[in-house]
Amino acid sequence: MSVIAQLEQYDAFADLSGEARSLLAQGALEKRFTHRAAVLHKGQPVSGAYFVLTGRLRVFTITPGGTEATLYFVDPGETCVVALNCLFGDVLYPSWVQAEAPTSVALIPGAVYRRLFESERAIQNLTVSALSTLVYRLMAELDGIHANSHKQRLAQFILTHASSDGSLRMTQQQLGSHLGTTREVVARLMQDFVASGWVRTTRGRITISDLFGLRRVVAPDALIARRR
Repeated sequence: MSVIAQLEQYDAFADLSGEARSLLAQGALEKRFTHRAAVLHKGQPVSGAYFVLTGRLRVFTITPGGTEATLYFVDPGETCVVALNCLFGDVLYPSWVQAEAPTSVALIPGAVYRRLFESERAIQNLTVSALSTLVYRLMAELDGIHANSHKQRLAQFILTHASSDGSLRMTQQQLGSHLGTTREVVARLMQDFVASGWVRTTRGRITISDLFGLRRVVAPDALIARRR
């Protein structure tokens, strides 16, 4: 399947004008990345808009202590809004991006995306939606960073990144990397979460069992005050 046909499976590209489709066909190309392959480096110029077709991208930073800290993920049907900001603002990429799984990305050259943004309402809506999603995710990550314990940060991470059915496909090793701690710490915390009935675990997957119980881990005082 061509990269254009893959893009047209998503609403943002399904209703483009004929002129816009022709423009997209001239410039868009597909890039494939293996698991954990580097996609963008900090300080790298951004050549286009990155739209995930399959797989997942992880955007992260590196703390002064040398540990990685996940900022957000880009899933199929989504674009990296920080890359868009670099395109429109003519600045270098401020973080790192790697493929969280075998990932296919449609790369739309910057000049093409700018022209599409100027003329196509669907692309304008996509850009605004991406920005709104990014703000939510970054706020959630900030909550996690400022949490008082690994337990709170882990609960916050699960709540933020679980899919609509309450599941999160991620190993304990991956969770430790995202949270800047070890797999052993995550394993002990997950045992407590399971024993408390907040989550269920299978190999490489976590499913939320008690949403409100998990929320109480993150902000117990706020929930108590709300009930008064």
